[in-house]
Amino acid sequence: MDIWIGRNGERHGPYKEADVRQWLRSGEASGDDLGWYDGLADWQPLAVLFPEDVQRPASATPPPIAAAPLPPTVTMALENYAGFWKRFLAYIIDALVLYIPNKLIMDAMGAGAAQARLGEAMQAAAGNIQAMLDAYSRFYAEIGNATLVTGVLAWLYFALCESSVWQGTLGKLALGIRVTDLHGARISLPRALGRYPAKFLSVFTLGFGFLMAGWTSRKQALHDMVASTLVLNGRASEFQQHDARKEGSAPGRFDA
Repeated sequence: MDIWIGRNGERHGPYKEADVRQWLRSGEASGDDLGWYDGLADWQPLAVLFPEDVQRPASATPPPIAAAPLPPTVTMALENYAGFWKRFLAYIIDALVLYIPNKLIMDAMGAGAAQARLGEAMQAAAGNIQAMLDAYSRFYAEIGNATLVTGVLAWLYFALCESSVWQGTLGKLALGIRVTDLHGARISLPRALGRYPAKFLSVFTLGFGFLMAGWTSRKQALHDMVASTLVLNGRASEFQQHDARKEGSAPGRFDA
């Protein structure tokens, strides 16, 4: 089981349970340090999670932060969630980024000509409701393939960018925010592919799902809750993204 440790407003880890227990026994971690693992509802003191391994009272002063660097694992602020307006501005930037390729695709697939024919049909309808409905029906049928292609383009843009080492689209990079899983780590491509269509739930709720990012406790929109993701302040490049075990650091030491 992997354990995340929280100290001084930062999250460190994940670490192996055996290492955390050893640090508690040796005094390198304090019972007052917070711990969390997958399936736990909320952060708990390590003294509560592993009482048999704490060798001193939980109220004891935790060891000072060592001058040595942290083990090369993910270290991040525990509650540095990006707010609604920052996310909204990032989306506006992304919409502008996608506008040119979408426009080129739509025009190449005849959407411009279909728009012109719709305008002519609406003028000819002259208030005839049925004729107007028929004109719109033909228009949407003509642009259906182009709409599908641009939709797939947007889907891939968001999914590939948010699952990449950037952990965000160009808009999110510009605003200094990133998408993570519930532990603050990079999300997988399958999760990113599922996160984007989950946004349609927010569309179907008349935008309410997007607005939820303004007041939910972790600033999650509806699609974040569905995909189990967070949007945090800070670019991915500002945080270490590799595991201490892969770098050969000593597993018996905790310097957070």
